[in-house]
Amino acid sequence: MTQPIINVAHFHKTYDGYTAVDDISFTVPAGEIFGLLGPNGAGKTTT
Repeated sequence: MTQPIINVAHFHKTYDGYTAVDDISFTVPAGEIFGLLGPNGAGKTTT
């Protein structure tokens, strides 16, 4: 198995005291397509 090109472990992000992302972990292997989906204003760009 090849090494992942992205490896995120226990990611947490807050904005002004509001939790946007709480304890998310994932890997993206080489050759895979990854997308982040959510409604407008959900913080996809800044996350």
